[in-house]
Amino acid sequence: MRIMGIDPGVAVTGYGVVERRDGRLRAVAHGVVRTGAGNPQAVRLAQLRAEVGDLIDGLRPEAAAIERLFFNANVKTAMAVGQASGVVLAVLAEAGVEVTDYTPPQVKLAVAGSGGASKRQVQAMVTSLLGLDPPPPSPDSADALALAIAHHNRSGLARAMAAAKDAR
Repeated sequence: MRIMGIDPGVAVTGYGVVERRDGRLRAVAHGVVRTGAGNPQAVRLAQLRAEVGDLIDGLRPEAAAIERLFFNANVKTAMAVGQASGVVLAVLAEAGVEVTDYTPPQVKLAVAGSGGASKRQVQAMVTSLLGLDPPPPSPDSADALALAIAHHNRSGLARAMAAAKDAR
């Protein structure tokens, strides 16, 4: 199964695609989408929509994991992330990609074993789990890969539980 993780933001949106082959997770692609800081918000969101749409068309994920907006004391930042998240969700829905959202602590727990793991710890675990050399250069792409890994782990567990239930 090919899963796209997305860490949404207006200025920088991280993406990472992970698939399982021969029982091992491997990174298919990862990187960031950057929008022009000098452009109006609507233009930036349109650019994000187009670029994420192109990524989905090219990478053809079967499912997506997106970071759920977590409470942020900075209302302006929270609004911008919410707008970017809405754009990404709409593009994924239009492409027919099933989306699951995760909070940052859920992803950190799934990837690093602690919901309070630092960005550096998450990046190190993503690098190790996917056998990357060099590590993802951006924390945003590392977070996106972590989202995809977390969803792989969760969906694998759900499939195993369903199979066990069917066998009864």
